[in-house]
Amino acid sequence: MHPIQHAQARPDHPAVIMAGSGKTMSFGEMDEQANRFAHLLCANGFAPDDAFAVLLENRIEFYTLIWGSQRAGTMLVPISTRLTAPEIAYILKDSEAKLLITSEAFNGVLPGIRAAHPDLPVLIMDGSGEEDFATALASQPSEPFPDQQAGLVMLYSSGTTGRPKGIRPAPPADPDPQAVNPFIGLAVMGAGMPADGTMVYLSPAPLYHAAPIGWSSTVHRLGGTVVMMEKFDPETALAAIEKYKVTDSQWVPTHFVRMLKLPKDIRTKYDLSSHKRALHAAAPCPVEIKREMIDWWGPIVNEYYAGSESIGMTMVHSADWLKYPGTVGKAIHGTVHVCGPDNEELGPGEDGLIFYENDILPTYHNDPEKTKEAMHPKGWMTLGDIGHVNEEGFLFLTDRKSHMIISGGVNIYPQEIENLLVTHDKIMDAAVIGAPDPDLGERVVAVVQPIDMSDAGEALEQELRDFLEPQLARIKMPKLFDFRPDLPREANGKLYKRELRDEYLAKAAVS
Repeated sequence: MHPIQHAQARPDHPAVIMAGSGKTMSFGEMDEQANRFAHLLCANGFAPDDAFAVLLENRIEFYTLIWGSQRAGTMLVPISTRLTAPEIAYILKDSEAKLLITSEAFNGVLPGIRAAHPDLPVLIMDGSGEEDFATALASQPSEPFPDQQAGLVMLYSSGTTGRPKGIRPAPPADPDPQAVNPFIGLAVMGAGMPADGTMVYLSPAPLYHAAPIGWSSTVHRLGGTVVMMEKFDPETALAAIEKYKVTDSQWVPTHFVRMLKLPKDIRTKYDLSSHKRALHAAAPCPVEIKREMIDWWGPIVNEYYAGSESIGMTMVHSADWLKYPGTVGKAIHGTVHVCGPDNEELGPGEDGLIFYENDILPTYHNDPEKTKEAMHPKGWMTLGDIGHVNEEGFLFLTDRKSHMIISGGVNIYPQEIENLLVTHDKIMDAAVIGAPDPDLGERVVAVVQPIDMSDAGEALEQELRDFLEPQLARIKMPKLFDFRPDLPREANGKLYKRELRDEYLAKAAVS
């Protein structure tokens, strides 16, 4: 299955709809534009495996780039729109990108990028002159690109613990872009997605992330329609499900939290009856949040655990999750191993570092040391998460290894505290970190985003302490509550805890 085949069979069927504007691209139009872009890359001297970078907001042309690259055999490098010019410049250098495609939305960072890479060609959507993307695209033929090869996507980690890492995927077993894609089986057999072209998939997150680009591409292979939100908004997401009769969707826990915080009359005003499958991942979901979502949407809320590295995947459907609350399921791709500090495999219920065993593994681009650090002596690979399996083989996540706090010699996992805080009816978001402490080594700090900043203060702090006290051991109770109007969270749900830790480290250095 491939969009080329759907373009031939159903050229007028919508491939992409922008949720806000309603702008639509059919499979026939997407096929034509993808051909033009593959020719454009070739005309600019691109050979298979050459890299180009994409710095774009959610817009319909993103799929022109994805499917054009999948014909030219090139490496597409999506860049987070949250990054600064120096951070973007680092990725451009590290990935050896030969072209940057962006839009006028990023005029603020473009001068800094140009200063760092004065010789890098740039094409700008909604631009002008020789750098206008639409003009360059229109100059190329729409006929099928000859000698097509499957392209690759090199994602960069969010950089939550240091410099972003380029995750270079292993080359496909078959270079034919229309060859059987292994993720089709995961989508159909694992997630239950239909293969008859009737799927309408809501993508609420930025397309530069692994899950949106991966799942929406799979939806196109299955002949479905992607409804892409320009930007996530909780009520707008519900309205899109009703308007476009969405059947499938993919979320992160922060989306759930924000939808659940809507007034009840808003949450219940939209018809969600078309919605059959709701996937979520990217960050652990608090048990009470997940339970509330199942109560609201029904047993259609399915969770998976994977990563940009694509080394494995677990999945759990609502029925099994209700039996084992908090689980992320059993492996449907790769084999899970939980190992202790000496790399020995641990038994049921024992927390350790989670590894995936798989025949095909990626590498970290230009960083063999980071690749080595992620590997087990037996050739397994870790995403850096800690957890355990139960007697029945279901995996549970405890936290990220890099997030662990050691206070007074005790290991404290922030996720437990964060999961409790976000269930409080006055809290929108929370990040728990370890800050330097002369006596304890680290002290627990809760950086908290109230729903209403006017609530911030001593009274709310005491309310939160009273709320946490019956549920937390005393050593885990935050020593400090830091109220803020927002947190440094990526749109894929991951917190930039490094920014918060660095801030407290700097304060300690000058105190």
